Amino acid sequence: MEQYILLISTQDAKGLIYNISKILFANSINIEQNAEYVDPETKNFFMRSVLSGKISENILLKELKEVLPEGSLIKLNKKTKKDVVLLATKESHVLGDLLIRYVSGELNANIKAVIANHNTLKSLVEKFDIPFICVSAENISRDEHENKMIEQISQFNPDIIVLAKYMRILTSNFVEKFSGKVLNIHHSFLPAFIGANPYKQAYERGVKIIGATAHYVTNDLDEGPIIYQDVVRVDHSYSWEDMRNAGRNVEKVVLSNAFELLLNDRVFVHRNKTVIL
Repeated sequence: MEQYILLISTQDAKGLIYNISKILFANSINIEQNAEYVDPETKNFFMRSVLSGKISENILLKELKEVLPEGSLIKLNKKTKKDVVLLATKESHVLGDLLIRYVSGELNANIKAVIANHNTLKSLVEKFDIPFICVSAENISRDEHENKMIEQISQFNPDIIVLAKYMRILTSNFVEKFSGKVLNIHHSFLPAFIGANPYKQAYERGVKIIGATAHYVTNDLDEGPIIYQDVVRVDHSYSWEDMRNAGRNVEKVVLSNAFELLLNDRVFVHRNKTVIL
C-alpha cells in the first residue's frame, strides 16, 4: 500500500478538519498519522497527514482545493526517498557524519553526489561510493563558478541541497534557482562571532554557551527561516580547540536533525519562521 504525506497551509476556519477528513473518507484513504497547528497571531492553519490507500493525486488535490479557503497551499508528496546533493569545501565533520548516517540507513534519502570547490574531501567521499565532483573556483569569476555549480547540481534535479560547510556566499541567482531547497548550518554563539576563527574569539571572550543553527538559505545571509538549533555549555577550563571540537559536535547533530525533518516533510515555512509538525 502506497503512503503519501499531505501538507496543508491555509487561513483557519471552522470545519477545516471535518471537510478534509470527509474527502479522504470518500476516497477510501486512511489517515495513519495527523498533526495540526494554528498560529495564534496570524490565524494560519497547518496540517500534516500521513495517508495510505489507492490515491488519485489530481482528483484528491482538486477536491481539497474546492473545500479549502482561497489561496490555500496544498501539497501531496509520495512517501519516498528524496534526491539530495551535498555541497562541501574542506571541513569534513558534518559531511562525514551525514555520509555515515546515510550508509547506515538512517537517512530517508538518495545522496546523488557531493560537489565541492576543493578536492580535499574527494578520498573521503569515494569511500562511500558516492560521486564526487570538484568545481574549482580558481582563476574564474564568482559568477562563472556559480554557473558551473548550478549546471552540476541541476543534472541531479535534487529535492534538497545541503551546504555541508560549503564556505562560499551564494548569489540571489543561485538562491532563486533552488528556492526552498537549500539547507545550511552555521555556528551561533551568544554573542555571535564572525571571521576566520570564531572559536578563538569565543574563547577570548569567555563564552559559556556554544550553539549551532540550521536554516533555509535565503537572500538574507544566515537569516533564513530556522529549522533546528541546539547548544552545549562550556566553561573556563576549555581551550579554544576544545570549544571548536564541542562546536563541531553540535553542528553535526543540528544539521542531521534539520535534514531529517526536511526528508520527512515536517517543515512548513510561515513568513520568516518555520512550523514543525
